Amino acid sequence: MLVRRFNRIALVTSDTDDARAAREILAARYGEVSPAEADVIVALGGDGLMLQTLHQFMGSGKPIYGMNRGSVGFLMNEFHDESLLDRLERAERSIVHPLLMVATDANGVSHTARAINEVYLFRQTYQAAKLKVTIDGKTRLPELVADGILVATPAGSTAYNLSANGPILPLNAPLLALTPISAFRPRRWRGALLPDHARISIEVLEPIKRPISAVADHFEHRNIRRVDIAMDRTVDMVMLHDPGHSLEERILLEQFGY
Repeated sequence: MLVRRFNRIALVTSDTDDARAAREILAARYGEVSPAEADVIVALGGDGLMLQTLHQFMGSGKPIYGMNRGSVGFLMNEFHDESLLDRLERAERSIVHPLLMVATDANGVSHTARAINEVYLFRQTYQAAKLKVTIDGKTRLPELVADGILVATPAGSTAYNLSANGPILPLNAPLLALTPISAFRPRRWRGALLPDHARISIEVLEPIKRPISAVADHFEHRNIRRVDIAMDRTVDMVMLHDPGHSLEERILLEQFGY
């Protein structure tokens, strides 16, 4: 007798007709339980929903299996309503850790948030940002003049980081990408690869004249004076992908796309 790992399924959807229709089909065919009772969370939407779902169930230990019913589906599996239980049984696991951001604002208040893809700082006005970058207590860049800067995980290296001309990181690489956004000075600085145990501090220079926002995925805080970033290894997030379409494979394929 086949003993399945995943028998009780919770369904979460984005607010689109396609996603809602898919949920009705899957719920009728496989049943549906609350997330608290579920063995696995099936997310129906695009990458935005997948990130929201990972954040929502962060720390729960529940694996997330996404199926694309949105516009962008890099993190998702293809949608099929047949053989879902078999697909879940064969699915490959990808374990990722989030970044922990602690952003201190102009009033000295600290704001904490986690990011699966990236943490970035960005100018709030027409004035370019001026930033000082410190790694593990040592100043590595006394002054960066740019639109901003970001720190990306391997899982997030194909998102905003890639658009900012940052490197694609293999999923299992013990690295973080530190990437400037439209750097003006130093003009030739293209960023750095850092060990994933590095502790990154970014101080905002001239914060009144050049105000800065800090963003961890979709959590934004404004008028920031300093941001501290490190990988949070106390949190494991499990994504499930069909064989041959793992997140690691997709990141590898992205390097050969054009």
